[in-house]
Amino acid sequence: MADRRLQVFHTVAKQLSFTKAAELLFMTQPAVTFQVKQLEEHFNTRLFERSHGKISLTPAGELTLDYAERILNMTGEMEARISELTGQVSGPLLIGASTTIAEYMLPRLLGEFKQRHPETQARLTVANSETIENKVADHTLDMGLIESASHHPNLVTKVCCEDELVMICAPFSDLAQLSQVSPKQVASHPYISRESGSGTRECIDDFFRNNGVSLDEVNLVMELGSREAIKGAVAAGLGVAVLSSTTVSKEIRLDELVAIPLDPPLRRQLSLVYPQEKFRSKLLQSFLDFLEQSPMIKNYAIPKSFK
Repeated sequence: MADRRLQVFHTVAKQLSFTKAAELLFMTQPAVTFQVKQLEEHFNTRLFERSHGKISLTPAGELTLDYAERILNMTGEMEARISELTGQVSGPLLIGASTTIAEYMLPRLLGEFKQRHPETQARLTVANSETIENKVADHTLDMGLIESASHHPNLVTKVCCEDELVMICAPFSDLAQLSQVSPKQVASHPYISRESGSGTRECIDDFFRNNGVSLDEVNLVMELGSREAIKGAVAAGLGVAVLSSTTVSKEIRLDELVAIPLDPPLRRQLSLVYPQEKFRSKLLQSFLDFLEQSPMIKNYAIPKSFK
């Protein structure tokens, strides 16, 4: 219901990029530029400074962004409250998730939620935990599911379940016959890691440090931004890695990889994040309640309530 020009301007202003805004809005870049130009003509002033391929907000743009956030938030709250009067759970739910959660947990959960509430439209953004946090913090997303604790003071973090990580190696590796492996043993072998900003990377780095292994001691040979690439590299005998046990179950069944439990065990909490100040719609609360009651989530053992 809010002015489309204002919605487009808000996305560009938060991303400071017409290209990124176009991707998030599923629009072409010329269409995004046209909407912003129309708004500038309406106010008879420039909202962005453009130089050397970069953009920044003008004083008028800063003021417009402040009002745009309030207007869009109030519009969303109004639509949600009016929808609640009818008793319906409907509308778009903008969810972000880190790759492990998005690929191995959410598809089935979103399908089941859609069956219960056919009038809802879930829109899933997949990125590493740090990116998801940033998108939730700037209200590009309603909520996020991440693999690490939130670092944003303005985000509410709720633990939803636990996940165990294991060391993986090729079946022909000299580690393959071990019943368990220590952090020092992992660090001494060629090690393949996720990229910086990954929740998995942060969790494992903390695990090394907490068990007396300096990150300088880790024999890091590769940093890969794809979990599938890591599994392929490990299967080829290029090194070992530490990944969620959930994500390697197929390869273990096919004897492509061997998973060795860590000693001490490494378990991480998967968390839900959402803005503190954002209005909690009936749709969002319904999804949170659904997650809490889901047998799939319960199998991971929920230590806390979402409510």
